[in-house]
Amino acid sequence: MIGKDFFKKTRILDGGMGQELLARGMRSNSTLWSANAILEKNYHQLVLDIHIDFIKAGAEIIVTNTFATRQKRLKENNLLDKFEFLNQKAGEIAQAAKKKFPKIYVAGGLPPQNLTYEADNRDESEIIENLNSQAKALDPYVDFFYFDVWSSIKEVNCGIKAIKEFNKPYLVGLHIAEGTTLPSGEKIKDIKNLISENTLGVMLSCVSPENFENNLQELKSLNIPFGFKLNGFITTKLKESYTSIFIGKKSNPNEILGKRQDLTHIKIQEFAKKFKENGATIIGGCCETGPSHIEAMSKIK
Repeated sequence: MIGKDFFKKTRILDGGMGQELLARGMRSNSTLWSANAILEKNYHQLVLDIHIDFIKAGAEIIVTNTFATRQKRLKENNLLDKFEFLNQKAGEIAQAAKKKFPKIYVAGGLPPQNLTYEADNRDESEIIENLNSQAKALDPYVDFFYFDVWSSIKEVNCGIKAIKEFNKPYLVGLHIAEGTTLPSGEKIKDIKNLISENTLGVMLSCVSPENFENNLQELKSLNIPFGFKLNGFITTKLKESYTSIFIGKKSNPNEILGKRQDLTHIKIQEFAKKFKENGATIIGGCCETGPSHIEAMSKIK
């Protein structure tokens, strides 16, 4: 189990698994994205290799490859019967990496349970059930839970209730595409009433370096460990649903969201250094960040 003060010191997280899988040759399969690497056994070694490469680059925490193993994505692909297997297998692969590097921690990645980059407006009981089912499958394999790229305070409240029975701490990853409000219209500060002794920290997840900077002061005002998982997309703000655009039309998310060419490992190191100087202790990458980016970030520690 991870200590409650773990993120009070500078810690390095891993980078973006899904985009790294595509970059290394995993074929796309509808909206399954990174889940395809768990579904197809011949990609299991690739997932393990990427976990290990991030660790060798300096990551102290790896996140399970479970962003796309949520019920909604599996239902879309007529694979709901594989839900428990896929989440457990992702946990097993992460544990295989930890067996080789026992000092690292495994975060159980709990993605938004409906759409990505959009607030989940469904009934709370349905959200809690979805999250609890995924957390239950992951629980034996993880040291803590990571609320990965969530878009509303409501989802965080549901997440806390969903994982309560597992008695494990959690790291909150909120998403802000542009400006200073979540997709739900809420502010970061609105999470303050939900912070408890089980909250390891609050971070912005899958955001641009520039947008993290725009929200730096509000994150600091929470008075708990904070940080980021930076992405290399041009934008995550779309006029249409991200998933609806993707289905049957594109094979790689960066065909929709764009890929920045300016975020070299040196440039991202400069951002990380600046943010550390401003108090960030949770430092990592998200989509379009690979081991070289994590290695560059780890050098500022």
